[in-house]
Amino acid sequence: MIATRSVAMIAKRSVAMLATRSRLMLATRSGAMILAMVIAAFGSTLHVSRASLTAMEHSFDAKLARLWPEDPFLVLGSTRGVYLDNYGAVFTAEVNLATGPAPTPFHQQVTEDEKIRHRQTKLQRLPALRQAMRESMTNFASSLDGVGPEEQIVIGVNLSCYPWENRAGIPAQILMQASKKKLLEAKQNGTEAPIRTQDF
Repeated sequence: MIATRSVAMIAKRSVAMLATRSRLMLATRSGAMILAMVIAAFGSTLHVSRASLTAMEHSFDAKLARLWPEDPFLVLGSTRGVYLDNYGAVFTAEVNLATGPAPTPFHQQVTEDEKIRHRQTKLQRLPALRQAMRESMTNFASSLDGVGPEEQIVIGVNLSCYPWENRAGIPAQILMQASKKKLLEAKQNGTEAPIRTQDF
């Protein structure tokens, strides 16, 4: 009789222990699932560090400086980049496509021939600037891991001018933008990226 009761008690304890272990395993699995959901919801938020933006700024400055090394006053100040949540990375720069004739005590007025040559130089350099911007867009898309695939890469370049210049055909600003995903797809496929370009 006593042995039967002992066996029954041991059986009850075993069942209770198994039930407790099952609840713990279930709780652990549930906790893991909840943690995974939290990580998916919050951990997937992408961030672009200041260091990575600075690297892209220096990269664009260097690219511009290499376009026409004989004209060291091309870049007016440094490129500036910023990351906007749920939008993308935006970079701005200011350049002077060609240095104008400097006035001197013996040459105080810019002649018409000088104005024409200056304008021709700028018109000739515009395509190279646009190409440098397009190449940098792809470079930024490849390098900025924190920018989401549907977010934008944007480069805006302001073009300085002299008061005496004829600005016809020469924009005051060139703005290019495209999604990171489209830029990377074009690079992978060896095709031209669908970059939206606006002249102002």
